[in-house]
Amino acid sequence: MERSELEHIIRAAAAMLGINEYIVVGSQSVLGAYPNAPDDLRVSMEADLYPPSDPDKADVLSVMMGELSPFFDAFGIYADGVSPETARLPDGWRERLVKVQNENTNGAIGWCLDPTDLAIAKHVAGREKDIGSIGCVPDR
Repeated sequence: MERSELEHIIRAAAAMLGINEYIVVGSQSVLGAYPNAPDDLRVSMEADLYPPSDPDKADVLSVMMGELSPFFDAFGIYADGVSPETARLPDGWRERLVKVQNENTNGAIGWCLDPTDLAIAKHVAGREKDIGSIGCVPDR
């Protein structure tokens, strides 16, 4: 996924739900701090996100913009609406969120995880698919 595609997902989510702020917790949140992240970190076609003001609406995102949705068919990327409990994050993570807001988001905001917090969450999850990506997080 490219940074512009993440911005597109944020913009489309805001238009569909009428909610202007989202927290991006999955691997593509690295695009907040590193718009040109290494290819190894951009292989996913999905962005895991939820609206913090109404987390229950994340399910609507999965239906309207999820895998195999018309959105996915049209753009080749998709949103996976997740819950705030999806990622186990370290204390203080909210203070380190990286703001993504520009013309391409049409003013909507995607709060992306700080890359270190993302790496910690991936390590804690311990999934085989995430182990290799931990070492790819760029140095600051």
